Amino acid sequence: MKHVKKAHRTRLMTGGAIVALGLAGVGAYSASAGGEDTAAAPAAVTEAKNGNTTTTTHLTIAAATKAAKAALDAAEAENQRVTVAVVDRNGNTLVTLRGDGAGPQSYASAERKAYTAVSWNAPTSELAKRLAQAPNLKDIPGTLFLGGGAPVTAKGAPVAGIGVAGAPSGDLDEKFARAGVAALAR
Repeated sequence: MKHVKKAHRTRLMTGGAIVALGLAGVGAYSASAGGEDTAAAPAAVTEAKNGNTTTTTHLTIAAATKAAKAALDAAEAENQRVTVAVVDRNGNTLVTLRGDGAGPQSYASAERKAYTAVSWNAPTSELAKRLAQAPNLKDIPGTLFLGGGAPVTAKGAPVAGIGVAGAPSGDLDEKFARAGVAALAR
């Protein structure tokens, strides 16, 4: 077992050396299973052609914060204790605001609702209705098919999702999420 750990450490150090050399422009190196380095020809830098890339639009942190705050304010105006999460197009959390008194389950639920809304570019209340025809949707990791999630779009494509959790109903949660989306139109 000690031999395996040593070999693993060697590969990690070799990997670091490869990165350092690559960044320094020295050229490419490869490592053998035994941890020995062998020199290779310098790597060529190639630009991808225009048809091989795409440009996507992402919500800024300032916009995500504005939307989350608007959703939280809408909930607080109705004396609801909720958590609001905003995720980017890739489902990564940008901002989460846990309101005073929001339940502990609301944090994860808000993130999952936001993720679900952006993944399907639809409000989660609509997606929950689709479970009757496709019950396996609920098995997709990270999703939550309950009302409370709303997508944010730009040029017809989803760029973020806002999820709210903690109100007594998914309809209320979704109302507050839509208030966050509306704040981005102002």
